[in-house]
Amino acid sequence: MSLGKRLKQERERKGWSQLYVAEKLGITNTVLSNYERDYRDPDTSTLSKLADLYECDTDYLLGRTMVRTKQEFNLTFLGGPEHYTEDEIAEAEAAVRRYREMKKRASEEANKQNK
Repeated sequence: MSLGKRLKQERERKGWSQLYVAEKLGITNTVLSNYERDYRDPDTSTLSKLADLYECDTDYLLGRTMVRTKQEFNLTFLGGPEHYTEDEIAEAEAAVRRYREMKKRASEEANKQNK
């Protein structure tokens, strides 16, 4: 899969418009469209920003790996879930709730901009 196709796939996976992503990156919608259609390649700084925005690795965007991120979440650290304290479990659950709310707000914002 080409870089442009992966960029488009990642943007659509997030439910974001080209305009939304372009504004977040500080580029024009036309430039982003050219990236997604493989007419142009982003410079290294922009590629890094795209990977950060889409929460994946640059190697994934470039097609060098099929794994979106190098670091998979691994619950075995610190002895695994069976060794977590009640406080640790409560904090982890709160973090997931905050993360889901952040994603929901981002999706709602993107939907507003698509209209």
